[in-house]
Amino acid sequence: MLSRLVEPHKVERFANLLDRAGKVVLTAHVSPDGDAVGATLAMWHFLKAKGKDAHVVLPNAFPDTLAWLPGAKDVVLHDKDAGLAEQLLADADVVCCMDFNAARRVGAMHEALARSGAVKIMVDHHPGPEDFCSLVISHPELSSTSELVFRLVCAMGCWYDLSYESAVCICTGMMTDTGGFTYNSNNPETYYIISKLLEKGIDKDDIYRRVFNTQSEGRLRLMGHMLSECMTVLQDYAAAVVVLTREDFCKFPVNKGDTEGFVNMPLSIRGIIFSAFLREDKDMIKVSLRSVGDFACNELAEKYFGGGGHKNASGGEFHGTMDEAKELMKKALFEYQDRLVAARRANQDN
Repeated sequence: MLSRLVEPHKVERFANLLDRAGKVVLTAHVSPDGDAVGATLAMWHFLKAKGKDAHVVLPNAFPDTLAWLPGAKDVVLHDKDAGLAEQLLADADVVCCMDFNAARRVGAMHEALARSGAVKIMVDHHPGPEDFCSLVISHPELSSTSELVFRLVCAMGCWYDLSYESAVCICTGMMTDTGGFTYNSNNPETYYIISKLLEKGIDKDDIYRRVFNTQSEGRLRLMGHMLSECMTVLQDYAAAVVVLTREDFCKFPVNKGDTEGFVNMPLSIRGIIFSAFLREDKDMIKVSLRSVGDFACNELAEKYFGGGGHKNASGGEFHGTMDEAKELMKKALFEYQDRLVAARRANQDN
């Protein structure tokens, strides 16, 4: 059995708002990952089965490794069709903000989201939710927003209405946001949920294969280049820094999302408990951070890169050159060196 985490009055209001809504839009953060896509599509399938006029509108494209998810082809992308995306937001009675806790996290779509007169509902698991939604359902203690979707559906008494398609999307979101259940996944109830999803007929092993073991040749070659040429290991800081520039990407035929998981790889090096991945995009440097044990990388992300996230998985961005971003990362590591080394020592003791 699942513990009742979501307050009953919030469950009731959530159900009532969706029941009265004529049109519903589900959206998520920019550069949506597996949990963002899984949570939005899972709720979309649930609402469509209830007869709702529902649409998934995302700021931009998601990784190609998620294109197989049921319903993925029906997603509207703001950066591809801004007119349609913004019209759907304008016409919505309810907008469900899935897997993000600040309006700015939808990137260039934030103005259209702000203009929408819809009732906005936050369904999220990131700490520190901002005040831009009428109803906030936020549980940072959970493995993923996809897990929260499952709990909401069950709390509304709709377990039997949860489809196979929703179950696939929920499992994918839970699996990707825990690195295949290798971090943030020690709650026994997480595995109870997986067992219930298996009852819906999902093939967990096939989902894992599709997400983690189906890669392009370009990704594998870029990975080799990254590990041999672009990774700096700093044992004195218990840290590793990976830097990929646009020039690096030009060398390999990579697809959207092909760098997913790269930030985790240095953590397999003995003595490394913090990994930073700096990736050059068109107009910014994307920063992904991961840690193990007691070191809170979200604090570093917020202080130096205007970001945030979870204790052991966070990110941010930097507007400037890659050289400037690298210098800022050096400054951050110097400040946190003592805490990093202490966290490594504590992790080794345990």
